[in-house]
Amino acid sequence: MACAFYNLDCKVFMVKCSYEQKPFRREIMRTYGAQVTPSPSSSSAVGRKILAEFPDTPGSLGCAVSEAVEAAVTNEGYRYVLGSVLNQVLLHQSIIGLETKAALDKYGIKPDVIIGCAGGGSNLGGLIAPFAGEKLRGEADYRLVAVEPASCPSFTRGKFAYDFCDTGRICPLAKMYTLGSSFMPASTHAGGLRYHGMNPVLSQLYHDGLLEAVAVTQNDVFKAATEFARVEGILPAPESSHAIRVAIDEALRCKRTGKAETIVFGLTGTGYFDMVAYGKFNDGTLSEAPLTDADIEKGFAAMPQI
Repeated sequence: MACAFYNLDCKVFMVKCSYEQKPFRREIMRTYGAQVTPSPSSSSAVGRKILAEFPDTPGSLGCAVSEAVEAAVTNEGYRYVLGSVLNQVLLHQSIIGLETKAALDKYGIKPDVIIGCAGGGSNLGGLIAPFAGEKLRGEADYRLVAVEPASCPSFTRGKFAYDFCDTGRICPLAKMYTLGSSFMPASTHAGGLRYHGMNPVLSQLYHDGLLEAVAVTQNDVFKAATEFARVEGILPAPESSHAIRVAIDEALRCKRTGKAETIVFGLTGTGYFDMVAYGKFNDGTLSEAPLTDADIEKGFAAMPQI
């Protein structure tokens, strides 16, 4: 979702499929006074433009960003709240990684593998920031792993190119791994990862071979989330459950090889507002969203030729 605010008034553009799939998150925002609009909407010029081109779209973070930016620049006194993708947001989120590293250093623990979920990149980037710094300076070596949805694989199937940061093309260009700003991801339940591109700093790390990336499917993610909940007593959000999926896979690899490694993963967000998705998984009705090369090529075709 994206947000434009004025004083205590907040207008939230919530991705349409998340608006429908996550009613409790929506109602929490409304309880605190926010006006929540499913995006793309007819309440903005850019929303109407997107709907004209993609009338049946479930929306995306790129659409919500476009609408929130328009609201901020066309209403006096409004400001737009950045939440992901851009480098300054990643640096702000680095407090996550700094606290993680401080805790590990306190107990003399050096991780071998550090894993985070990746949509726009702030979650992963914040976690790995201090470790990536040490790796770049040659002070230590770690495996840094990004985990993204197979339905929105900007790292593993995207292009490293200049592209718009939003679907409405009103934000600046950024050089990043992208599926194209017009790419519309399927209605998967990890709404925070349904974004067409990846943070520029993380994109450069991946391009230089300093960061790995893995794409995982929705049912495999919820299988890992359920196993984690039963063992740890914590119900994780679908987004961070992507990291859990690969953390379990890495642990099983260590078990097979007999090699002891320290695995760190980012667990952020609760799953108690995502019970619709957990219900579908438990009922065996949670769908997958196969992504064809033709689907991806449509997004590439609309990218700026730079």
